[in-house]
Amino acid sequence: MTEREHITLKELQRMVKLTLDERFALPVWVSAEIAEIKINYSGHCYLELVEKGSADGLPTAQARAVIWRSQFPRISTRFESETGRRLAAGIRLLAKVLVSYHELYGFSLQITDIDPSFTLGDLERQRQQTIAQLHEDGVWEMNRSLPMPEVVQRVAVVSSAQAAGYQDFCKELAKSPYRFETVLFDAFMQGAAAEDSIVSALCEVAARPERFDAVAMIRGGGSRSDLTCFDSYRLCTYVAQFPLPVLTGIGHDKDTSVADLVAHTALKTPTAVAGWLVDRMTEAEERLDGAALQLHDAVQTMLHDVTVRLERFSGDLRETAATFFTRRSLRLEHLAEGLPMAVRELLERRKKGLDAAAEWVAGYAPERILRLGFAVVRKEARACVSAGQVRAGDRLLVEWIDGRKSVTVDGDA
Repeated sequence: MTEREHITLKELQRMVKLTLDERFALPVWVSAEIAEIKINYSGHCYLELVEKGSADGLPTAQARAVIWRSQFPRISTRFESETGRRLAAGIRLLAKVLVSYHELYGFSLQITDIDPSFTLGDLERQRQQTIAQLHEDGVWEMNRSLPMPEVVQRVAVVSSAQAAGYQDFCKELAKSPYRFETVLFDAFMQGAAAEDSIVSALCEVAARPERFDAVAMIRGGGSRSDLTCFDSYRLCTYVAQFPLPVLTGIGHDKDTSVADLVAHTALKTPTAVAGWLVDRMTEAEERLDGAALQLHDAVQTMLHDVTVRLERFSGDLRETAATFFTRRSLRLEHLAEGLPMAVRELLERRKKGLDAAAEWVAGYAPERILRLGFAVVRKEARACVSAGQVRAGDRLLVEWIDGRKSVTVDGDA
């Protein structure tokens, strides 16, 4: 087999390099997302840039880039001052690049400048997308519509245990005259792991909502780049739909995150959150004092009214009793005056009745009947009132007005 004509790999790469050098002799502006970033000890900044597909979010293009140490301080300082964020993974940027190709290291980009306004626009676009999606989901007002307890003493705190903001929060509560029960749910409040960590902490609180009156999500001050997670749709939808009122004190005076917008009550700093809790307790105490005063006044008024009514009833009772006794006394006097006559009349009526009864009894007296010629026949001490009671041979006792005889009944009776 004859050897085919060919070129070496090195010659091929030189041809590619010459072609790229001729085609991209001048810098070009390229939009991409930072996948990885590393600042070398020498001061050079190495980046991995990607372009992601809109559907699945997977990279469709990838390239290495570098910002030499001679330009990195200028570029990074300007970017951070205008965007409030440090260059970090996940940020989309518009970079001015020189295209280069090396026979050993391949294709790479040298960044000579970055346009901060592009990143600001992209961040705002993402923020507005989050807001629009929350409105579309119908959860925008959910947490703000929850009733806040009159007394908020049991507070679940989502923060970092090492954060200065958390320490300030605890100190502010400790200075108050009230007792608060706070439980810390430790979480990363900035960096790439912040979103997952905060969501995990919120899930822990949501698993036992009956233990708390509200949730305080707080962190200390920091750059605007540290607030990225508080604009993410995933975190904000958790806050919006949380079963307890959420208080935020994210610690940035100039910016309001989407989490602030969907939370029940947004405050600027952790200290402000603690102050709000103390003020609410003060207001509750003042309401209780006011209610106690009103109750005291109401009781005094009621007692006065009852006393007046009792005095009036007492007077009416005395007057009624006096009138009653007067009438009864007059009636008793009247009855006393007529009593002797009534007694005499009663006695006379009773006497007439007795006389009539005596006459009636006298009319039926046995002596009177015997005087008329009648006799009383007794058999065995019993009066016989019928012939059927008598048998022949019976011994009878016959009593007349002037005596009695014992007789025997003969057979012809």
